[in-house]
Amino acid sequence: MRFVPAVVDFEFEEYKDEFKSEYDKFSAESDDPIGQYIKLAKARGETKDTDPLLLELLVALHRKVDELTAIVKNEKKELFPLKYKTQIDGVGFGYFRLKDELLKKGVRYYGRMSLPVFPKREVPVIFEAIDEKIGKIINMHERDEKDYNAFITARERAIIREMKSKNE
Repeated sequence: MRFVPAVVDFEFEEYKDEFKSEYDKFSAESDDPIGQYIKLAKARGETKDTDPLLLELLVALHRKVDELTAIVKNEKKELFPLKYKTQIDGVGFGYFRLKDELLKKGVRYYGRMSLPVFPKREVPVIFEAIDEKIGKIINMHERDEKDYNAFITARERAIIREMKSKNE
């Protein structure tokens, strides 16, 4: 296992069956109406002449408007309160390392990481403790996994740039 230094807020608790519904709900939220519409438009080839970055920004803006509307209407996203709050200090493909020794080896957990990607969001994860600090990811939604892996790659590149600038 190789970890890339990173700071990611993280909360978790030992896995309970009721956490599965919250995990599944996060998947449904990523397929919100605008997201579904864009997927269908892409599948039909209707977005081939559209700048992908501009399209992504427009979708993110639409989601922000939806979030603000929910705040104005006093609609709250109900998430389970989780027992432990800490930080991830190292990320790796399929694994992560906690700053604090809070895990019990072999135990399955449910957690939410605040992944600093665009747009920033909570990423649910089901994982198993390898030791007191290292978690092995068992379940992560496909879109979240792609963003998690892209985050790792971006952190590696940033570290390489830092090392090159120090050596020059």
